[in-house]
Amino acid sequence: MVKLHEVGISPPHKCVKVPLNGIPSLQLINRITQLGVIGKLAEGTLNPAVHSSGWSVHVPSDVTGELGKMVILPCTFTHPYKTFDRTLTAIWRIKEPYNGTVVFKCISQSTSELCKTAISYKNKYKLLGNPWHKDLSIRIDNLTWSDSERYFCRVELSGDIHDKYESRNGIKLHLIAAPRIINITVSSNGDHTFQARCTAEGEPVPVLTWTGPPYSNLSSITSTSHRVTRELQYLTHDGKYTCIAVNSHGRAEGAVYFYRFRSSSSSFLLILIFVPLGIKVLILLVIQVRISSRTGEWDLPRSPEAAGPQPPAL
Repeated sequence: MVKLHEVGISPPHKCVKVPLNGIPSLQLINRITQLGVIGKLAEGTLNPAVHSSGWSVHVPSDVTGELGKMVILPCTFTHPYKTFDRTLTAIWRIKEPYNGTVVFKCISQSTSELCKTAISYKNKYKLLGNPWHKDLSIRIDNLTWSDSERYFCRVELSGDIHDKYESRNGIKLHLIAAPRIINITVSSNGDHTFQARCTAEGEPVPVLTWTGPPYSNLSSITSTSHRVTRELQYLTHDGKYTCIAVNSHGRAEGAVYFYRFRSSSSSFLLILIFVPLGIKVLILLVIQVRISSRTGEWDLPRSPEAAGPQPPAL
């Protein structure tokens, strides 16, 4: 028995029956053409345009998340089928629709079965929605800078019905972050000059300022993506230099201490080390002498008379 599939015809025409298995006959194709039915013939299956027009995907154009935390990407859809209880696949990809990298995928065989995760990049993507309720929303945990991408959701139906639909514009995920000092150092060039360097990250990119002992106004700033570096050049005064990073989400500080060793300072340091050590050695000698004088145990050579008669030589 040949299984039939009904194709909707706009009034006043009636519905015709099209075989799904096998190639439709030329007579039947001609009859469909005469009735004005627009469809696609592929692999022996006629896929009416009414199916595509019954699909829709609803996603926001932009979502904002905070670095290190989690974010939810919402995605809901509609399809033209009144009932459907076959295999359903939910997919999320990044960068571009249709050909982008898949970061999440789950499969459910029926309405009574949960959507089992097949792909979850770095195990940080979790399905929150119920695909059978037309909800593909996901959660992304522990956001990093690399997660700032455009995301596309996709649903695939298989079984008696083969159909699929994907969001074309996707969701752009933006990240925000309070400032964080990631590096602060003092270094020297070959010309024996010193400079302090501070690097911070955040979104928006933070503004960096230096505070501390008097310093020259010579400084340089470099910025890439969400990171910025400010270098304080030609340090001349010893002391504590503080780097302050500020943006609309917070403030961060880091400090570095700068001391130059001079020759006079080095001599004074040696004096501070060896004088106490010499005093300790002298005290130990005095204590040893006093102990030896009390016991009378001086280690001095004796005269022959004091030693008594000697045994005759052999």
